[in-house]
Amino acid sequence: MQDWLSMTACDLGRGIGMGQIDPVELTETFLTAIAAHPHRDRIYARVTEARARAEAEAAQERAKLGLRRSLLDGVPISWKDLFDTAGTATEAGTALLKDRVPKTDAIVLRHASAMGAVCLGKTHMSELAFSGLGLNPITGTPPCIDDEDAVPGGSSSGAAASVAWGLAACAIGSDTGGSVRIPSAWNNLVGLKTTAGRVSLEGTVPLCLRFDTVGPLARSVEDATHMLAMLEGGTPADLRGANLKGRRFADLQTVAKDDLRAEPRVAYEDALDRLREAGADILPLEVPELADAMGLSGVLYTTEAYGLWRDVIEANPDVMYPEILERFRAGRNASGPDYVAAWSRLKACRGAWDVATAGFDAVLAPTAPILPPNLERLMSDHDYYVTENLLALRNTRIGNLMGLAALTLPTGKPGCGLMMMGYPGSEEALLRLGSAAEAALA
Repeated sequence: MQDWLSMTACDLGRGIGMGQIDPVELTETFLTAIAAHPHRDRIYARVTEARARAEAEAAQERAKLGLRRSLLDGVPISWKDLFDTAGTATEAGTALLKDRVPKTDAIVLRHASAMGAVCLGKTHMSELAFSGLGLNPITGTPPCIDDEDAVPGGSSSGAAASVAWGLAACAIGSDTGGSVRIPSAWNNLVGLKTTAGRVSLEGTVPLCLRFDTVGPLARSVEDATHMLAMLEGGTPADLRGANLKGRRFADLQTVAKDDLRAEPRVAYEDALDRLREAGADILPLEVPELADAMGLSGVLYTTEAYGLWRDVIEANPDVMYPEILERFRAGRNASGPDYVAAWSRLKACRGAWDVATAGFDAVLAPTAPILPPNLERLMSDHDYYVTENLLALRNTRIGNLMGLAALTLPTGKPGCGLMMMGYPGSEEALLRLGSAAEAALA
């Protein structure tokens, strides 16, 4: 049974389908592991034992009757603490929402439950999802799998930690500027950023509605593929026969290679070599307009975030972590015309990106230019916090600004991910490419 904690979600699902794994025993194994884990309270904000047991019993009965609803029917997963969960506090990592208890599930949780997912509980996150570091002295900072003195990445910090530490088979997070991909990369997981607007945000605590997306953090591309289908109540992409022969990839030079530290650089170059050995054609790509788009981030993100949260924040600002409060309040500095002009310019940059990347199957970049920063130094050194936070999300934000689907894969080097960016709405094609790349990188 102990092996169940390290198996992929799909392998667990296959075990249930073959009668080798009982969903109730499986869920109890995870609940027991969570209860006994030294980092339980740093990873889970709340564990939903009663719901998990009830859902596992229902999955057990369906399995006996041959009525399973999906491959992952009966598999236990965790949820970032910004997805509404009926009757369970959903606080989005902030004291501003303390004791907020929704009456209904978020649409994505409803879909996943209808397809048999077992909800283990809610995981810690960066305050209101506005940081890529995963540092949250207000509600909890989860540990990074390779370095317990480092932050795990955010804002889906507990989501990544729950899977990496064997306390969930898969996790669901959100990605506004990299919040699925950074913690996935820093904890050696697969993370999928979906195209904005594809997966429902109804019942999800927002940060920036025009950039917010929902996606899985998983042990394999196959797991991410099936979790995407569960979130939508749909059919998973067919990954069979995926390969890299003859595929054309762009090696993004603009922005993505700036200030790239030694370990991520070596891991990225090694990953590209392995993709080439598997038959991929990889060419360097410059997109000058991308630098202009990156400069718009401050206006686009902080203005919308502060606009959504201003009244709540200013009614009780002292309960917030000062670094996050400062970031939100930066949104006071832009005018309405500035915001409109920034969006107009971003659309032009997206058009230039589309033209430059039209001949490629996907665009490649290091997921993060840095490794997980030290937790204690982040708490004591403001300049270090600002620098590392901006660098953490720098590369992943490319995918959000350009409106893309994006995937991060482990490279085999601790804390270093390979990011693949596809076209808007191309998740199925991107997951097929990711499956082939995963095999090449294994």
